[in-house]
Amino acid sequence: MHKLVFCRPLHPDAMALLAARKDVEVVQLAPDFRSPPVERVLPEHIRDAFGVMLAGQSMPEALLMAAPELRVISRFGVGYDGVDIPTCTKRGILVCVANGANDLSVAEHAMMLMLAVARRTVEYDASVRAGTWMLQTGRRMHELAGRKVLVIGYGRIGTRVARLCKAFGMTTMVSDPAFPTPRIAADGHIPVTKDVWAAIPEADVVTLHCPLDDVTRGMVNAAFLKRMKPTAWLINTARGPIVDEPALAAALADGTIEAAGLDVLAREPEAAGNPLFDLPNVVLSPHNATRPQECFVRVSRRAVLNLLDFIDGTIDPGYTVNPEVLGRNAV
Repeated sequence: MHKLVFCRPLHPDAMALLAARKDVEVVQLAPDFRSPPVERVLPEHIRDAFGVMLAGQSMPEALLMAAPELRVISRFGVGYDGVDIPTCTKRGILVCVANGANDLSVAEHAMMLMLAVARRTVEYDASVRAGTWMLQTGRRMHELAGRKVLVIGYGRIGTRVARLCKAFGMTTMVSDPAFPTPRIAADGHIPVTKDVWAAIPEADVVTLHCPLDDVTRGMVNAAFLKRMKPTAWLINTARGPIVDEPALAAALADGTIEAAGLDVLAREPEAAGNPLFDLPNVVLSPHNATRPQECFVRVSRRAVLNLLDFIDGTIDPGYTVNPEVLGRNAV
């Protein structure tokens, strides 16, 4: 019997996959979205767990070392910056992600933020509701067509965003050292062949789709923002700590850049008092780019299948972060 611990609710389709198995014991720490945070109860349940499905929870070395039976971690999503990968690899714990399940939803959300910034959607909605109808002050509305966008990160999500931007008539520049420039050019985009620093002043929109790591943490800082056009926008649907929030708030307040659209923040959930909350030229959403129902179904199923496929010895390495563990971690 394999004990599997789940740290968030899943779609019924995914739970049905588990119900059909006689070789798994499911421990659901968050049966619904109103459940209290699971961090305080996770340590006691992970001690004898074979597998765990994480949402936004961290998995540091201390917690990993307290789980001697743990063999597999499945992330509800594609980010794994909260998981200590070196310790997992050393311990022979496979880490899996839901690659391909949330690309479309996040890409659409990035475009939604871009359009909301361009058309001042939130401000105009408030104006209509307040009875003032048409705002006569503030920055102007814009079209996306004809603007130049810099896509930083050309993975599954960045690839989709670049394609959607191109469909809107934007000129797309792409920066990702992990991808060969011929591939980017063949997709119809302009490869940033040098350091991204040189491309920043050309962009009307900078949209972030890179992972959070030691290189990208705080990458969008005051110096980065000063290189952007004063009419440029920043879009972030990746990870909050990629952006230096105090520097961004200052840049938005003093006109260093025109606007921003953010689905992620450095601290989530954020308490009142964040200076970004008082600025009319920033559109915010609560890290919900992957919350469409269709995406919820796909990610739920993939997160469960990664655990079950590992048990069955059929896990696709394409869903793993540390596939080198596979050869020495047979069930």
